[in-house]
Amino acid sequence: MAKVSVIGSGTWGTALAVLLFSNGHEVILWSALEEEVKEISQRRSHRNLPGVKIPEGILVTGDLEEACKERDVLVLSVPSVYTRSTASRMKSYVPKGQIIVNVAKGIEESTLMTLTEQIAEELPQADAAVLSGPSHAEEVSRGLPTTCVVGASSKKTAEYLQNLFMSQVFRVYTSPDILGIELGGALKNVIALAAGIADGLGYGDNTKAALITRGIVEITRLGVAMGGKAETFSGLSGIGDLIVTCASMHSRNRRAGILIGQGKTMQEAMDEVNMVVEGVYSAKAALALSRKFYIAMPIVEQVNAVLFDGKTPGEAVKELMLRDKRIESNTLPWEK
Repeated sequence: MAKVSVIGSGTWGTALAVLLFSNGHEVILWSALEEEVKEISQRRSHRNLPGVKIPEGILVTGDLEEACKERDVLVLSVPSVYTRSTASRMKSYVPKGQIIVNVAKGIEESTLMTLTEQIAEELPQADAAVLSGPSHAEEVSRGLPTTCVVGASSKKTAEYLQNLFMSQVFRVYTSPDILGIELGGALKNVIALAAGIADGLGYGDNTKAALITRGIVEITRLGVAMGGKAETFSGLSGIGDLIVTCASMHSRNRRAGILIGQGKTMQEAMDEVNMVVEGVYSAKAALALSRKFYIAMPIVEQVNAVLFDGKTPGEAVKELMLRDKRIESNTLPWEK
């Protein structure tokens, strides 16, 4: 049995707390919101996970020191925009070698750093890792079969975390490619916004398949240019996570995209979804990275134009379709 704290009581953090408790671990669930601590403690449920029982054995607290001290593993599950500030608050409670697993997805707009890079900067004494993959909280919390990948700098840490999270319904693979895993998880949210916009416009399966296929091309090109491994983007945290986020109504990014495609503004869509839409926060960073590394990312460009420059979704689709003619793969030779 391990002592684990989940820092962040959103749907994903709560789902992982339930999973880890069911695996036999001692679990603390921390929230920054006092009213949420009271609500979860009293009702033993989460308002956005209907029908899911939070076991009495999970301690819910708003005391960050209590959540961090003398724990084997800290699971950092706050929205990506709060990763740095939360890690900074944890600084005095985190000892040398503390394993911290980031399970959020995003890129910091001001620095273009991934979340584990931010954690490493704020908490250099920690052993920062990442867990990612096609894993909607709504399904994990109900015990539906799910598969993820854990990335760590050492094989020992990766295998320790694999054993921690692994269960009959939650299968975990390991990888040394932390950067690739994080980029896949963050960038797919931007493509999922595009997929949702296409749905909102009334387009069909052909369009969705095109966005997923060309989207993973964009993600892979940038990821490899930044130092990620191509194999990672054809795996769970790449194409796997992209497929589920573009196709499922559990995806807040897709739902926000649908509303934008139907004519709502970005802010109206975010307000209606009423949860953090990570793709909106990652879109500018993704575009900045594409320019920094000289990688063409036309889908990301058009998503940014719709979100921030007033371009209509219809105009964005037309521009994507009428781009200059291209060969699909530059690595395949012609016989003649």
